[in-house]
Amino acid sequence: MQHTPKNLRLHIGLFGRRNVGKSSLVNVLTGQQTAIVSPVPGTTTDPVEKAMEFQPIGPVEFIDTAGIDDEGDLGALRVAKTRRAMDRTDLGLLVYESGRWTPAEEELLAMLRTGGRPCVVVANKVDETAPGAGEAERFTRKGIPFAAVSAATGAGIPALREAIVRAIPEEFIHQPPLLADLVAPGRCAVLVVPIDKEAPKGRLILPQAQAIRELLDADAWCLVVKERELGSALGALRASPAIVVTDSQAFLKVAADTPPDVPMTSFSILFARRQGDLMSMVRGAMAVDRLQSGDRVLIAEACTHHPITEDIGTVKIPRWLRQYTGRAVTVEHVRGHDFPDDPSGYRLVIHCGACMWNRREMLSRIMQCERAGVPITNYGLVIAYTLGIFERALSPFPAVREEYRKLVRGGGRDTA
Repeated sequence: MQHTPKNLRLHIGLFGRRNVGKSSLVNVLTGQQTAIVSPVPGTTTDPVEKAMEFQPIGPVEFIDTAGIDDEGDLGALRVAKTRRAMDRTDLGLLVYESGRWTPAEEELLAMLRTGGRPCVVVANKVDETAPGAGEAERFTRKGIPFAAVSAATGAGIPALREAIVRAIPEEFIHQPPLLADLVAPGRCAVLVVPIDKEAPKGRLILPQAQAIRELLDADAWCLVVKERELGSALGALRASPAIVVTDSQAFLKVAADTPPDVPMTSFSILFARRQGDLMSMVRGAMAVDRLQSGDRVLIAEACTHHPITEDIGTVKIPRWLRQYTGRAVTVEHVRGHDFPDDPSGYRLVIHCGACMWNRREMLSRIMQCERAGVPITNYGLVIAYTLGIFERALSPFPAVREEYRKLVRGGGRDTA
């Protein structure tokens, strides 16, 4: 339960005004004192996340948030974090006090439903005030699930659980695969796993572990090697592998050692497809050719690890970017859930694979950049582009590669 990656969990966010019982409801749904509960408005300050098994769904992540009506300077910061929590919410629970639906809830409902996000409206504290006449019909006639509950007594909680299960978004149930569709049952994938200083001792990093598990689930098999052993490993196989997947930092050596008829890509590019939209990020990588000296480039990383010497995001990508363009671009960094509300001041955003997040949050950032007219790409794609092996790295995705070729033929790439 505790070790299921966040990118495989349904994220359920609870939103509403202060003191409507969001934290109490989280505690009832999780069956434990996850959140601090107090009659004092504004008790919840930062979003509180709780991972658990929620049957029959399986692994979920509940997000308890500060009241959307918080006040003062600190309150404004809390509200900003609450709004940001919406970006990673797959399913929203809008909680309000029974009988007290206001324009604030109406506005919040519209915000939550942006982008097609499903919501369940929850009237809490029915032990104090029963729902008004037609209160439920106001939502059900719009196709919005409704539940009347009491977090204090437990009334209506089974019905709320059923509503949550029915409201699970289809895009969560049918998420894109990582690479199972690229390797037929019984075929082999070769995974190239460099062991660097940032790799956790005794463990594989998350993209590598997830790739291995997905291949096993798909009745395929894999051979895991370091980059120095790739050539001899390929020579020992009686048949060519279906694909070679590498850490992006070893792209050049792996590309040189992999036969040209064997598809090759990186874990990061697989996550560009799994977590976001591969074609939009391909277009983003092409924007590297348009960078000029003084342009601001934002590198965004989901992890909050402490960077070390030769770190991929803080050292290597900026270096490769400047070497390729010959321009003195200005590179800035954000980590974790931090991201500018308005990214329009940047000429390019380069994102990590977002393996630690759910897909909803990555898609939210892509849409945010598109609205601002800022191209966005990811680590693996920009590395392949600047190293001159872009088409090679797109070889497992022939439709995307052909679309890229059309863009190049149509002048979509500035080769000046």
